Amino acid sequence: MPAEPTSAEETAPQEYTVDELAARAQMTVRNVRAYAGRGLIEAPRLAGRTGYYNREHLQRLQLIRQLLERGFTLAAIEKAIQSTPQGAAAHTLDLMAILDLPEADEAEIMPRDDLAALAGVARDSTLVDSLVEVGLVETLEGDRVRLVEPAVVRAGAAAVTMGLRPETVIGLFPTLQHHLRAITDTFVRDVAAELIQPFVDAGFPEDQWEHIIALVDGLLPIASQVTLGVFRSEFRQSIDAEIGEQITGLAARRPEGGVA
Repeated sequence: MPAEPTSAEETAPQEYTVDELAARAQMTVRNVRAYAGRGLIEAPRLAGRTGYYNREHLQRLQLIRQLLERGFTLAAIEKAIQSTPQGAAAHTLDLMAILDLPEADEAEIMPRDDLAALAGVARDSTLVDSLVEVGLVETLEGDRVRLVEPAVVRAGAAAVTMGLRPETVIGLFPTLQHHLRAITDTFVRDVAAELIQPFVDAGFPEDQWEHIIALVDGLLPIASQVTLGVFRSEFRQSIDAEIGEQITGLAARRPEGGVA
């Protein structure tokens, strides 16, 4: 989920009471106090008996919330935050915003009949269930569905209109997902080891954050282009191999000295 700071926030007061801070961070006051008690945010500025929190407190809480939403445990978040500089929260939120940017094909909502029409098949609840199982579609109230990956669903529907069985097309998705995950894991490990780890070892230098964020932003399209290019090359070779096998098979079935 992208960070909340917006132009409206930039004009808002730079200090907040605990209630205002909790509202902006989308947390309860109880959680804010609990995180403060664990040392995850700095103590507020006191004016009498009232504590005032600033933008760094807000960014730190936003970071905590986003990490929790990503499935990290509070213990892991605590260790990570306490080992990084106070100002790193804002930069980390910028980095997460890049990773969370919606693709050009945002999720689409449509009736079930329209989903079936995409592939030129009759409405079938089993088909929808299969798409839900592989994470391509979500069911909504009433008679509607959400296409989580519209480009993938539409491409698959086009393949079905060409004559492939829906079950065959849907069955390809887990295979693609499995192999692409192995590729991306290897790529990310190499990038982290060669480019990110030196930055971490240096103590997250403030003057290098902009470079790191630009690096991640630039690697996403590069990785996509390389993957697509390799896939196209391998796809052509697979087609060539299949054509060769078909020709060999036809030749083997052809009677000697005659026409099949």
